[in-house]
Amino acid sequence: MSDILKEQIYVIPLRDVKKAPRWKRSARAMKVIRTYLGKHMKSEDVKLDSTINELIWERGSQKPPRKIRVRAMKFEDGQVQAELAEE
Repeated sequence: MSDILKEQIYVIPLRDVKKAPRWKRSARAMKVIRTYLGKHMKSEDVKLDSTINELIWERGSQKPPRKIRVRAMKFEDGQVQAELAEE
């Protein structure tokens, strides 16, 4: 893996997920996280860690968390990797 260009912690609000049908909310939250990181880190290639997926789907498809705190790293090749940030 190449060197890290940028590393940042983001608190991503997931309030827009409420606009989706109840049964699609966790899936929508994953898309919101991916697009948020893509915009803020200026990259198309965003990889999410399995810990983020587990936290979003922990309470099922209808009740994702209101916000999520992630640590995002952008590498030289343009790829962005995100994982849960430690409190």
